[in-house]
Amino acid sequence: MPKITFIEHDGTEHVVDAENGASLMNAAIDNLVPGIDADCGGECSCATCHVVVDDAWTEIIGQPEEREDEMLDLNPERHENSRLSCQIPVRDELEGLIVRVPEFQM
Repeated sequence: MPKITFIEHDGTEHVVDAENGASLMNAAIDNLVPGIDADCGGECSCATCHVVVDDAWTEIIGQPEEREDEMLDLNPERHENSRLSCQIPVRDELEGLIVRVPEFQM
């Protein structure tokens, strides 16, 4: 189970054990990480699980697919490294991953 660090907008860190095969969104919800609303339950249709991937991890995480990219485009708080956490599957290679949670989900 890789350890993932979620950092809230105020700098509060939450280091969680994430189950392989689950989404990053599920890891956050299962560990009560604040700021991940996940209104659609992980269907890539609401963008309320927005996270910003730390620069060091962007190549490993990869770029969003077309549908995710379209959802992210609706968010005025989008960053270059923005991703929807429901679209990032947890795997061993993500040990130590750092993502930031925005103050508000759109």
